[in-house]
Amino acid sequence: MTRPTWDRYFMEIALLVSTRSTCMRRKVGAVLVKDKRVLATGYNGAPSGLAHCEEVGCLRQRLGIPSGERHEICRGLHAEQNAIIQAALHGVSIKGSKLYTTTFPCIICSKMLINAGIREIVYREGYPDELSASLLEEAGMRLVKLEDAP
Repeated sequence: MTRPTWDRYFMEIALLVSTRSTCMRRKVGAVLVKDKRVLATGYNGAPSGLAHCEEVGCLRQRLGIPSGERHEICRGLHAEQNAIIQAALHGVSIKGSKLYTTTFPCIICSKMLINAGIREIVYREGYPDELSASLLEEAGMRLVKLEDAP
């Protein structure tokens, strides 16, 4: 048995975290890591205590809104947002950490990640948001697509 690289190891954790997602369109998991230690995790879904999209339906899906557009009418939070929120709730500094995410961040999450002091994003799948990629590049964010991710 071959031992996984650190990137593969943390991406596997992000994939496991994504299985908790209640989004009807895309299951996303995120893990914030610093010094090879997990700081916080997050998956996409409705705010705590509210009905899940699986229960009440998806407005964006009903309206036929394409992926990457009109985030403001989604009832759910993104995985990256939930990871940042979990760190904040528990008083964990994420400045200088690395994000592992199953899907490239949208523009809203990218702005939050930049301001939170994240230094690197390792992702598995792309996302149709050119502005996001542009802002991350402008911020000097290191972006790594894990090509051989499961």
